Amino acid sequence: MGGSARSSSQGLPLNTGQTTPPPSPADAKGRIAERVLGRAVESPLVRGGLAISAGLITGNLIGFFRVALTAYLLGTHSAADALAVAVGPIDTMNSVLINTMVFAFVPMLTQREGAARAALFRRLNQVFSRVFFVLGISMILGAPWLIRALAPGLDANYVPTAIALLRIASLSCFAAGTAALHAAFLFTHRRFAPSAFYQAWLNLFTVIGALSLWRVLGVYGFAIGFSVGAWVHLAVVYFAARSGAHAGAERLDVHWRELLAKPASFLIYAGMLAMNVIVTRAYATHAGPGMAAALDYSMRCLNVPLAYLISPVTNSLLPEIARLRSRLRFREAFRLIDKTIALVALAAIAGCAVGIGLRQPLISLLFERGSFTAQSTRLVSAVFLGFAPSLIGWSLLELTSRSLFALDRPQLPLWTVGIPVIFNLGFVLLVRPSDPQWIGLGASLGFLIAFLLLFTLMRANRRRWIEQAARDSKPALDTA
Repeated sequence: MGGSARSSSQGLPLNTGQTTPPPSPADAKGRIAERVLGRAVESPLVRGGLAISAGLITGNLIGFFRVALTAYLLGTHSAADALAVAVGPIDTMNSVLINTMVFAFVPMLTQREGAARAALFRRLNQVFSRVFFVLGISMILGAPWLIRALAPGLDANYVPTAIALLRIASLSCFAAGTAALHAAFLFTHRRFAPSAFYQAWLNLFTVIGALSLWRVLGVYGFAIGFSVGAWVHLAVVYFAARSGAHAGAERLDVHWRELLAKPASFLIYAGMLAMNVIVTRAYATHAGPGMAAALDYSMRCLNVPLAYLISPVTNSLLPEIARLRSRLRFREAFRLIDKTIALVALAAIAGCAVGIGLRQPLISLLFERGSFTAQSTRLVSAVFLGFAPSLIGWSLLELTSRSLFALDRPQLPLWTVGIPVIFNLGFVLLVRPSDPQWIGLGASLGFLIAFLLLFTLMRANRRRWIEQAARDSKPALDTA
């Protein structure tokens, strides 16, 4: 009886006469919040954004010391101009290579699985490693002519310095391009962390090179550290992708000409976009000593919010858009694009307003020491005033264009990407601004005009694309 009683008391709840209180509204809200947070953490879009944001934060923290060190050692003197016109274009070209490889081949790799994806990745490395090698050698051999075109107004005494700096920085081209292919492969596996620290490696080793080699090699330490950082990043992504890259031994029936043609559209787009900045920098060398360096400092300050507005969003958003496109779910893809554009627009306008309002005290606080004098602060603040509004048009143009590339609709971005550089050239040649605050205005207005036109054209063609996707999906449903 005692054992039976114990069993009964343990197996059945006792009626104590008390009722279970109903859940309070606070408890219900707490459970809802937990479910929302759980879904967010499990979302690959959120995880990818967090990983890339961590890399950007680290890169920008180290990048601040890189810019501060450059300002302290070089200020806005002609040596700083030489560094800006030599390393700046190489940095821009490497970014073009990275963006081209990622956004041309992430959709292509996403459409394959397992051994087929690994085979495509190996074939891409075989083809493009030769391209990147030839590119680097061409930059080294053509450095004198490139400096003449990129910096026509540079002080003649610093032209040999700029040529040597360009040749040293060109050693990074092979590493940056090859690392971009590995990053594209990792993105298809939703592994964003290894490639997220590209800028961090560049900035870290640029600082190390400048500090350790300043007394021996002077300004050349910056370029040496820059190239070493690119190769360190390649080593990181190579080992991260090594296990998946050798999965299976499937043969790939894709001709090398098809692979070379695949990134052509995005290469044209990214190259034309970069030309807007290159034209502005080239004209700045005509405006007087220190002007190219002032523009470079302004660009470094602008690159921080620009990177946060573009990289975390697009690098994690594009695989989702490509997935929706492959399933012909264009309506959902456009809703995702619209929400993202609205959020980025609000953030860009707010960031631009804050940057313009606080530009002079912030530049003085961050950089005014050593060779960077009060005159340097006034010069950089004036250049930043005209170039800062490009944050709005640039970020929105990039976001919209990359989304259209992921949707396999590259025609509209290619039609509009030439507008910024054409407008900027016309502004420079017709207005001929000589004051620092006007130097970047042509670039800013060009970016904004191009975005407005592209967004209008995308809205106008949206219904036709959705209807076309619906027609394409009917044969697949009938077959199923």
